[in-house]
Amino acid sequence: MARAGDIDHRQVILDSINEGVFTVDLEWRITTFNQAAERIVGVRREEAIGKPCCEVLRASICETACALRSTLATGQPVVNLPVYVVDAEGRRVPIRVSTAILRDAKGRAIGGVETFQDLTQVEELRKELEASYTFADIVGRSAAMRDVFRILPQIAESDSTVLVQGASGTGKELVARAVHNLSRRARKPFVAINCGALPDTLLESELFGYCAGAFTGARRDKPGRFALAKGGTLFLDEIGDVSPAMQVRLLRVLQERRFEPLGAVESVAADVRLIAASNKDLAGQVRQGTFREDLFYRVHVIRIDLPPLRDRREDIPLLVDHFVARLNRLQGRDLAGVTDEVRARLLQYDFPGNIRELGNIIEHAFVLCPAGLIEMRHLPPELRETGKDPESPFRQVLSLQQMEAALIEDALRRQGGNRRAAARELGIDESTLYRKLKAMGIPAPTTRNHT
Repeated sequence: MARAGDIDHRQVILDSINEGVFTVDLEWRITTFNQAAERIVGVRREEAIGKPCCEVLRASICETACALRSTLATGQPVVNLPVYVVDAEGRRVPIRVSTAILRDAKGRAIGGVETFQDLTQVEELRKELEASYTFADIVGRSAAMRDVFRILPQIAESDSTVLVQGASGTGKELVARAVHNLSRRARKPFVAINCGALPDTLLESELFGYCAGAFTGARRDKPGRFALAKGGTLFLDEIGDVSPAMQVRLLRVLQERRFEPLGAVESVAADVRLIAASNKDLAGQVRQGTFREDLFYRVHVIRIDLPPLRDRREDIPLLVDHFVARLNRLQGRDLAGVTDEVRARLLQYDFPGNIRELGNIIEHAFVLCPAGLIEMRHLPPELRETGKDPESPFRQVLSLQQMEAALIEDALRRQGGNRRAAARELGIDESTLYRKLKAMGIPAPTTRNHT
């Protein structure tokens, strides 16, 4: 039988630990509760002892995926699982929990023990870092995206026509909306139309509108997108897909800043800021004769190039966290993120669908993941097997340090061994890159060129 002094001594030890610690019996009632647990949860020890742990901690996993219950059922400890608890004042507190079985002197299970660490400061720091790599809802820390962030305010100040080029799914409309929202036209409409999705006759009426009686069935006037965007911004997506005849119509509008609705006898002033986008090389189409040169130079006043996601892999972790946080807000859930294995797999994948595909992958996994962290089994089937590209430095499941080394090697490979260009792409000083190369034992690159 334990002496009172022994019990006090054990409590002193527990209270000296900076992490929250509590134990439960086999009926899930709290038997011990240390001072750190009191501080994090906001419940006094006297109030916690004897109560079911779910009533005291009110964690995000209590009802669906209790870590202690899993440990007692399987015999396997849970280590560093990120979750949330709700404190006595109703605030969500991010914590990291670990669990183990509590056994008596004969090795029989008599309950469970859980330790948890307050991650509030870590979470606040993460949010600060995330905010520093976000601009007008666009997420990125790569050199290419920081260059975009740098010029967007200057572009928005002007009224010049902008051409946004990039593969499908790279966020061209998001950039167009950012330019609009930063401009003096922000209080006016932003109107978008996908030019490649409509045949000529329908596209013409959608862009310019029509008057009553212009054709059979036209019983009343219908304003087109140019009219609807009056004073604001008109976004012409996939302009490279329009026919030569429609190119002539668009050229005339851009030259004269006026348009004619179908069936109208007078032209109307086009008071819009035009932003065009294409997933094709318009300059190449001009050389091939499929896109008018004069229209190209009308829309190519200012150009923004968006790189594919495979060329900005350092943005993938930020984008993953962004999508998880967004889905948590939309669906009222508390998923903590993804495992290191999933993060490494996403870094390895080439994303032919770019950011749109990454968002769909995370949403797929989000639906299948009940709580905690998104694991490999929650990913779509095509992502569960690691890639076999011999050129990829992300072939295997990597630790965080290995992922950093792989990102550095990938940047050096893309820049032909040019350390200065690789550092610029990674968003770090060349001296920092040199220290990392030395610390990680990465061989000095063979420079292809000097920039």
